[in-house]
Amino acid sequence: MNQSNISIPKHINDFLDWIDIEKGLSSKTQENYRRFLEKFLVWLKKSKLDSLLPHQLTPEHIWDYRVYLSRHSPTHNNQPLKKITQNYYLIALRSLLGYFVAKDILSIPPEKITLSRPDKEKTVKFLTLEQLQKLFLTPNTSTIQGLRDRAILETFFSTGMRISELTSLNREQIKIKPTTNDIELGIVGKGGRARTVYFSKSTVEWLKKYLDARDAQDDKEKALFINYSGRKSAPRRLTPRAIEKNLKKYIILTGLPITTTPHVLRHSFATDLLTQGVDLRVIQEFLGHKNILATQIYAHVTNKRLKDIHQRFHGKNKN
Repeated sequence: MNQSNISIPKHINDFLDWIDIEKGLSSKTQENYRRFLEKFLVWLKKSKLDSLLPHQLTPEHIWDYRVYLSRHSPTHNNQPLKKITQNYYLIALRSLLGYFVAKDILSIPPEKITLSRPDKEKTVKFLTLEQLQKLFLTPNTSTIQGLRDRAILETFFSTGMRISELTSLNREQIKIKPTTNDIELGIVGKGGRARTVYFSKSTVEWLKKYLDARDAQDDKEKALFINYSGRKSAPRRLTPRAIEKNLKKYIILTGLPITTTPHVLRHSFATDLLTQGVDLRVIQEFLGHKNILATQIYAHVTNKRLKDIHQRFHGKNKN
């Protein structure tokens, strides 16, 4: 059958196979694209366009869909979709048009779909070195739970890991030798992308103290970071939710911003490197970002710093 004569909704499954096989996108990304395109299919049906062929799709249709996203597609709490969320739906549709191009199916080009300007510039929440030091000193390191939590906080800031990457670490991956001052570790992160993360001397010291305490208890658990509460029969690997809960407890104790999350510690890692003059492309590698645009959100830190320097020193001696 000529694929150009197949209605747009019937192309979706083939499109998802294409981004899996040809683009190598993760199953989670495929799931997100399916969910984003579902809204487009709902709009087609409401507009009595569910039999629309790819070549029949017009810029006017795209505009009407954008109006639908902006005004007639509320969230679960009856609020309009944010501009950045609308863009996710548009990116998915643009990718579908890219699939049509790749398969020589006549349709409007993907670049005809432009993205909405965000409601406001996205800024990054991060902690200063002074705030981080205050946070690090909060866990009670006379207990094994406190040693674990100190090691977790140090690891977040030293490596810039995502919380899912940190909780998946196993004890056997941490090779600490008597002469070891730091550790390099290969991990596989989001999207199946491999990268190397680096544990500082301070982090290695706290990991050693924590693991020594585990050895003293003859602990043979596989996971690096484990739970010390709950049922004995329950899995002991610490979950992201448990880490978030512990961090919130320490944040409250120290009086730091309540919006601080494990991801804020990842932001703090990247922001610290940037303020030390590390190139954005290098930070992209450290964070495991596929696209430099994902790392670009940290540029505002440098921009603000330059602005402050300019205001402080430019024309200082001018009459």
